[in-house]
Amino acid sequence: MPFWFLYRLSDLLYIIMYKVFGYRKKVVRENLSLVFPEKSPKERLQIEKEFYRHFADLFVEMIKAFHMPLAEMQKRFVFKNADLLNQLTDKEKNIVVVGGHYANWEWVFSLAALTKAFPVATYLKINNRYFEKLMLQNRQRFGGQLIETKQLRKALKKFQTNQQKFILGLLADQSPQQHRARYWRSFLGVSDVPVHTGPEELAKKYDTAFVFMQINKLKRGYYKVNFSLITENSRNFPDYKLTDIFIEKLENQIRQDPRYYLWTHRRFKHKGKRV
Repeated sequence: MPFWFLYRLSDLLYIIMYKVFGYRKKVVRENLSLVFPEKSPKERLQIEKEFYRHFADLFVEMIKAFHMPLAEMQKRFVFKNADLLNQLTDKEKNIVVVGGHYANWEWVFSLAALTKAFPVATYLKINNRYFEKLMLQNRQRFGGQLIETKQLRKALKKFQTNQQKFILGLLADQSPQQHRARYWRSFLGVSDVPVHTGPEELAKKYDTAFVFMQINKLKRGYYKVNFSLITENSRNFPDYKLTDIFIEKLENQIRQDPRYYLWTHRRFKHKGKRV
């Protein structure tokens, strides 16, 4: 299906999802109220509507990715400086790339066609075997590998033993389980919430470089990705400093244009519940 047709479907999906069923509208409004108390209800409503339009686009773009040729995806999803990752690989560094659920993270898997190191990412096991197989085939079709979260450390150890350089991509902005949270801080102005520290812990354990990934939406169906090096030597940083740097970079991106962040997640459900 051509993009013009898919975006007509997206327009219809927006009406059904937002205006008819109000999918997670209460969660979105609570999140926006917490993060932007200084904005008027009218301003927050405008962000809300534009977010749902983008959310509908994201859904059809995810479907399009199942059969989208690599050449077309590379025209629409441009990596501004993928050479940074290859330069780190040339220095014999493994890499942890960390980002958030912003813009279109589904098309990041096309990065595998541009890197010298082996790209890997994690996923949570899905009960529906058919859907899991379909998801794995789609996300691995340009190269790289998706590894079930429980098997990640074992896989990374194997890469290290075999001296195979890897790029581990992680989205680390959502709320961790309360009983597993090790670090609490503010996020988007909301104080005392748990944050994921896994990327930092893995970067230190395997002595990797630490890189922030920023995806920007240019217009409908077009994105630009920029990588920024935080450090080549993660072990040189005190505990949670790398996590703080990542969070601050992501916060800055979201505040610049909040329309494209994933507001449907209950990110602040553990606020103030530190044990």
